[in-house]
Amino acid sequence: MKIAVISDLHLAPSGAPDLFGHDDLEFSRFLRFLEQNFEQVVLLGDIWETLTGRFPGPSAELRRARDSHPDIARRLLGPRYTYVHGNHDFVAASAEGAPEEIAIVADGVRLLFTHGHQNDRLVQHARWVSEFGVWLGAWIRRFGLAAAYQALRRLDEKRHGATHDATSCAFQRWAVNVAELKSADVVITGHTHLATRAEHGSRLFLNSGSCSEGAITFLSIDTRRGEYAVHHSW
Repeated sequence: MKIAVISDLHLAPSGAPDLFGHDDLEFSRFLRFLEQNFEQVVLLGDIWETLTGRFPGPSAELRRARDSHPDIARRLLGPRYTYVHGNHDFVAASAEGAPEEIAIVADGVRLLFTHGHQNDRLVQHARWVSEFGVWLGAWIRRFGLAAAYQALRRLDEKRHGATHDATSCAFQRWAVNVAELKSADVVITGHTHLATRAEHGSRLFLNSGSCSEGAITFLSIDTRRGEYAVHHSW
């Protein structure tokens, strides 16, 4: 089975700080490319940015975000797409029935797809604090305080403990432990915005990186051929 994975688009409503950074029509061309070359496209969380509105209200922000990106929204509802929610689009769980993880068995390979926010203690035990931090960060960007925003962002990234180094990355260790508990051969995550392929013994860790801030990273999975690759362009 040929599967593509993208995550962390952070498509926001018009007027909210733009973390997406793409022209919608150009990005739709990229989505067409995925649709034409893969049997399934997994949307692995934080597809929609619902936490950066002027006033808290994720359900309304989800509707506004879809209305602000109509062509992309239409495409993502197509039959080739499977939606797994993250922490910035958590509302999609109740609004659209998006699960927090899916397992697929293809050609004898057991694949586990999960965004990865489940490893974040703040999200798990005090989600309102995490969401307030995102909302506050958006206001810092609105006021043009880019240096302050980047400093806070670096602190948050350090808190996650995510790196490309398989020997020291706490996030990878967590994901592989989850894969072991659920008997998965390959665990696929998003969340960290660090596109990664790393072997952990008999298990493979993949991260889809991010399609935000003008970047394009995606994963290609071909279970028939046993090929698993990270791509930084298309």
